[in-house]
Amino acid sequence: MPLLEIKNLKKYFDTPAGKVHSVDDVSFNIERGETLGLVGESGCGKTTTGRTIIKLYEPDDGKIIFDGHDITRVTPKKMLPFRKRIQMIFQDPYASLNPRMTVGDIVREPMIIHKFPKDEHEDRVNKLLKLVGLNSEQAGRYPHEFSGGQRQRIGIARALAVEPELIICDEPISALDVSIQAQIVNMLEDLQKDLGLTYLFIAHDLSMVRHISSRVAVMYLGKIVEIAASDELYSRPLHPYTVSLLSSIPVPDPDKSDKKIPVALEGEIPSALNPPSGCNFHTRCPKAKPECKNLNAVLNDKGNNHFCACPYSGRS
Repeated sequence: MPLLEIKNLKKYFDTPAGKVHSVDDVSFNIERGETLGLVGESGCGKTTTGRTIIKLYEPDDGKIIFDGHDITRVTPKKMLPFRKRIQMIFQDPYASLNPRMTVGDIVREPMIIHKFPKDEHEDRVNKLLKLVGLNSEQAGRYPHEFSGGQRQRIGIARALAVEPELIICDEPISALDVSIQAQIVNMLEDLQKDLGLTYLFIAHDLSMVRHISSRVAVMYLGKIVEIAASDELYSRPLHPYTVSLLSSIPVPDPDKSDKKIPVALEGEIPSALNPPSGCNFHTRCPKAKPECKNLNAVLNDKGNNHFCACPYSGRS
């Protein structure tokens, strides 16, 4: 049984101009102990997917099944035991920490909410800070006294405070200096091995996603267009959008970089207020056919557990 199973998840937002289709019929599984990377352009619905899974947003349709339990319509009060098992690392370490609380209080707060024995709190706070590369002397300091990388470590310690099984990492390195990003990713990998964690790793840094993920799901305009094992996806992308996305990854070798020709996409991303009919990528797709306007573009297995929503790409 997968630890997390998402079936036809939908999340729309009402605006004066109409409904924004942020997450539109998304389905995927995450096995215990694996990392599923979720990638795509800004505004494609990655963060909304993560927040809907943890029920910071209530889903409009579909199912969220965690460890065999359907939590889609669970009330906030009854959601508490599941929140202990599913935690989130937020994108912005400057906005996600309460500036009026000390680091010790920030890490301790989840233990209070989930009723961990009070006499264990201080010892657990010190152990968690050490686990993420900080020290117990820093527990009495405030978030503004730390760098961005250190603040993200505090956020990770807070997420670990209640011994979760699944952590949704919402672009946890995008706001950090490049020199710090690798440190945070390596630490997340070490924590996964030591604590048996499962990750949904949301990001737009394609190189980093390849490094940390067991499988990768590609998202475009609220829909998953391709899912495959990390090496399989990067070595043999099938969907035209994935091909274009991966072609934009910079190559550090100047000789190879000169030979690499990015696959440019024409036109603008359509509005999520009024997504295109049929395959939602057909307005920008270099391989689009007339029938794509009415095509029901669903994920199909192209072999080797490689799923793609384009029937005209890759293996049949």
